[in-house]
Amino acid sequence: MVDKVLIIEDDANLLETIKYNLRKDGYDVVTASDGEQALEVARKEKPSLLILDIMLPKLNGFEVCRILRKEATVPILMLTAKADETDKIVGLEIGADDYMTKPFSMRELMARVRAMLRRSKMREPPKGQAVISIGEIEVDIARHRASLAGISLELSPKEFDLLAFLGQNKGLVFSREGLLEKVWGYDFAGDTRTVDVHIRWLRQKIETDAGHPQYLVTVRGTGYKLEG
Repeated sequence: MVDKVLIIEDDANLLETIKYNLRKDGYDVVTASDGEQALEVARKEKPSLLILDIMLPKLNGFEVCRILRKEATVPILMLTAKADETDKIVGLEIGADDYMTKPFSMRELMARVRAMLRRSKMREPPKGQAVISIGEIEVDIARHRASLAGISLELSPKEFDLLAFLGQNKGLVFSREGLLEKVWGYDFAGDTRTVDVHIRWLRQKIETDAGHPQYLVTVRGTGYKLEG
């Protein structure tokens, strides 16, 4: 089955360039040029992945992401023309899986699309590890649910993937680059800021005191591990 990618971009030239490259790689491509149209197309076409610009007419990319994230777990790659870290963090915070800052390499964009789609298909539970317990945290991989002390956790798809992976490898330390490879599926040098932001937001959901974590701990100079 061919993966369908929805490009949401109001720059006609950039939209056509991305569309051309995706189709050349064998993807089915649908497009939208404003936020309202994006919601309509996403709901109708059920794409496998979204490439979503932040600066859109009618409804900006943040609002589109926030609305769609409540409806589906589709991977979302946000595009921003700003180098401001705030835009990137807000995008991740509301449920985007990753971001790229314009101008970007089309080769890297294609690599990220392939990696995100590959990871989205690898969420089936490994044998013998359908449910993982870490202290008061329980991760049900089969049902894609997590809870803390019996209370359901509201996690973004990537937060869940990160928690599940670290839970499956409890006690092992992973560098930021290692997590990009294992959780995001990148076999190239990605932006490790993505990992740090997801770690920070995951801590706020699973820790009593995010500033002094007992589960998701930092190993100075090395990376992160989950213990409990």
